[in-house]
Amino acid sequence: MKMLFRVEFGLCACILFTVTSSVSGRQDPVSEWKSASSRPNVLFLVVDDLRPKLGCYGETNMVTPNIDQLAASSVRFDRAYVQFALCGPSRTSFLTSRRPESTRVFNLYTYWRDVAGNYTTLPQHFKQSGYITQSVGKVFHPGKSSGGDDDYPLSWTNKPYHGDKGGNSGYKNNSEQCPGPDGKLHDYAVCPVNVSQTPHKILEDIDLADFSVDFLKNYRHKYQDQPFFFAVGFHKPHLIWKYPVEYEALYPLTHITLPKDKTKPEGMPPVAWYTCTGLREHQDIMDVNFPFPYGPLPDDMILKIRQAYSASTSYVDAQIGRVLSALDQYGYANNTIITFIGDHGWNLGEHGEWCKQTNFELAVRIPYLVHVPNVTSRFRQRGHNFPFIDALHPKQVQKVSDAGLHLSTDVIVEAVDLYPTISELAGVDVPSRCPLNGYNTAFCTEGSSLVSILKNLTTAAPVQWENIAYSQYPRWSPDPHKGSPSVTIMGYTLRNPEYRYTEWVYYNHTAYTMDWTQLYGRELYVHTTDPAEDNNVAAQSAYQAVVEQLSKQLHQGIENRE
Repeated sequence: MKMLFRVEFGLCACILFTVTSSVSGRQDPVSEWKSASSRPNVLFLVVDDLRPKLGCYGETNMVTPNIDQLAASSVRFDRAYVQFALCGPSRTSFLTSRRPESTRVFNLYTYWRDVAGNYTTLPQHFKQSGYITQSVGKVFHPGKSSGGDDDYPLSWTNKPYHGDKGGNSGYKNNSEQCPGPDGKLHDYAVCPVNVSQTPHKILEDIDLADFSVDFLKNYRHKYQDQPFFFAVGFHKPHLIWKYPVEYEALYPLTHITLPKDKTKPEGMPPVAWYTCTGLREHQDIMDVNFPFPYGPLPDDMILKIRQAYSASTSYVDAQIGRVLSALDQYGYANNTIITFIGDHGWNLGEHGEWCKQTNFELAVRIPYLVHVPNVTSRFRQRGHNFPFIDALHPKQVQKVSDAGLHLSTDVIVEAVDLYPTISELAGVDVPSRCPLNGYNTAFCTEGSSLVSILKNLTTAAPVQWENIAYSQYPRWSPDPHKGSPSVTIMGYTLRNPEYRYTEWVYYNHTAYTMDWTQLYGRELYVHTTDPAEDNNVAAQSAYQAVVEQLSKQLHQGIENRE
């Protein structure tokens, strides 16, 4: 597939592009789908802490055959970004299609309906459009940030299912359930287990997949032909890495590599750094030398964590495969839109950094797939769209459905774009652009529908697109050694095809306003020559004009919620 770009420089940063597609003989498959499909179903898949460390994203050492199979039948967005690298704020953002400045959610304890506005969520919109809406697992961030009940009943027809087997004494209790070399149980970050020997002989994501399969199996009997919006959120590879031990065999430690850049970026302002307290608090990390705040961890622990993250990802791939196979087996695959994303990325020791709470590329870039039957894939009979592939049996890994068209694009897109995209594809009302300061507007979007890109990929029709993503993350102090009870600094970052540009500025957490003149740090990474973000060149005179231009663009984009 060949993509041709004509870039329009300036503050709008729009681009006009065309794609030479392998799809032929059809004038406009997207429009054909929309006219032929009456009230299609939606399967909304989201995975916690998942960066694009997948086979379908070119990670040849990763064994993720079920996600790869879905990707082959989807549009794979290679440069997709969340608006906030933390679970609650990110999920609130893409489920309301509002940017964090509009949701005012910067932590895990704030509910947007209390502090910002009574925004109509994506599942709420589908519920109001006559759909059965069901949440399984971590879709909204549970707890205070979704009103204590996953925004039920406003967003969901049925009570969300979180996998309640065992309660606090069961698989959800991660403390001191990890077997150690002394034969005792410990609170470890790296926690491979024999599932048959766990207290309830099940792990959380297995339970969520079990529920999802049963939901699809029994759906038609309970709801007849009423369409569904079915959201499934898996937990791994979120810390702690508790997964079936057999998945480690896919990633021998001798095949795991260390990050190439184990020290913080040259010229990085201290405010950009996160100390990853969530990792440091576990016993296996406390037992090794992990200097505060910049590390690094010892090499053997880095390798163990990278192995655990990979094994956890393959474990979740299997659960996703079970859900996709059930969708196919029970006759829904040919009339179901499927989206798949991570809620943010994760740093795996690159620059000596861990966790997600940063504005670095690895923290905000996510996997992002959009599947539309008979548009991004060829028609297949029931049972032949998503056959389950067991990664633990190597011969099965080759058994991938050939229904896919293998569509992809490196146009920059954002998580807030999902809401209007799914709405347009499903034929329900598409939210219009939010007014500035639209806190009293319940139904609107601060993203853009990706349908024009899908049409471009399947018909080569030109499309204009603002090739920029905006993200942000707060800090409580300019010094990683210190803290404050309230947000006092906000880091705003812009990503375009050439650069990542970030400003860390004073933030008034009660008025929700930034002061661009009170600057704590500035970062500029040249992605065309420094894709790993190893060198901050913001202070170099050769880039002064670039910094001035991107600074204006960043301020305009954040203030106008672009």
